[in-house]
Amino acid sequence: MHVHAIDHVEFYVGDADAVSARLRAEYGFRLHGHLREHPGARSVLLSQGDIRLVVTSALDDSHPAAGYVVEHGDGLATIALSTDDPAAALAEAVTRGAVVTDGRVGGFGDVGHVFVRPGELFAGADVSEAGKDTAEDTLSLLDAIDHVAAVVGGGELDPTVDYYENVLGFKQIFEERIEIGGQAMNSKVVQSISKEVTLTLFEPDTDAEPGQIDDFLAAHHGSGVQHLAFRTDDIATAVRTLSDRGVTFLTTPAGYYDALAERVDHVAVPIPTLRELNVLVDQDNEGELFQIFTQTTHPRRTIFFELIERLGALTFGSANIKALYQAVERERTRAKAEEPAQ
Repeated sequence: MHVHAIDHVEFYVGDADAVSARLRAEYGFRLHGHLREHPGARSVLLSQGDIRLVVTSALDDSHPAAGYVVEHGDGLATIALSTDDPAAALAEAVTRGAVVTDGRVGGFGDVGHVFVRPGELFAGADVSEAGKDTAEDTLSLLDAIDHVAAVVGGGELDPTVDYYENVLGFKQIFEERIEIGGQAMNSKVVQSISKEVTLTLFEPDTDAEPGQIDDFLAAHHGSGVQHLAFRTDDIATAVRTLSDRGVTFLTTPAGYYDALAERVDHVAVPIPTLRELNVLVDQDNEGELFQIFTQTTHPRRTIFFELIERLGALTFGSANIKALYQAVERERTRAKAEEPAQ
């Protein structure tokens, strides 16, 4: 089975027009068109760079998007994998043990996969309503989907990795245990042989204190996609531009940047710029990466987006989780020291 890349991802949402309008207004996605024949649903197709998004809402209860939204709220439901022979890929996956439901190969939780020829879905779209976006409306800052980050339940990480390796032909490329105070989580990364499809998977350590991963599982009602990472080649411009369009990013404690010189020798983006924009930086043996996360706008505070710029780096910024925690603790300690005596 040869998977080329992520052809597109599909969101199941309550109102496809409202969600796609926000993605166009805030993130500069272009309206590509609508699916001509999609019984029981309305699907809006958006694009920017090599990123293709399908935003689908059910028109009746028979469509799987209806049940998905009731259970999880709006979320990323399908990761479409491009391949030269979708039928053969599907047959091979089933032979290896994949279960097909509603036309999708199982992945994790209620997130599934479909096999498609590169660009086929978008090539067959109804574009009669497209072309209304002006140059000022659309952007060319987001280039590709860098990775999909998912949370699975405690004890489900290893079986999920095994599934992707044995059924879909992926390879595990990274693993780490992350401890933050009394909280702990395990992480593994699986990637297609082409290296163009990357899934970062997290599970909580159920013997540790509950943390953000446990909160996601409770709010989402099970495993699912936590965030979708968009790659850019100019993160500073991207953050400034999207902020001006109404996107809100997570802030970073000042102590993170005060200690940055202790962690890294040199960064391509000046530290004052990183501090101004709240951008995080990490390094590996291959280079640097810069990343920032948006605040979730989901009513359940689940899915959000990441912007990431890679200058050779191949990892995923796990050191930033620890650095952020340490910086927050320094801020808390300083604040307590400055409190007036009782």
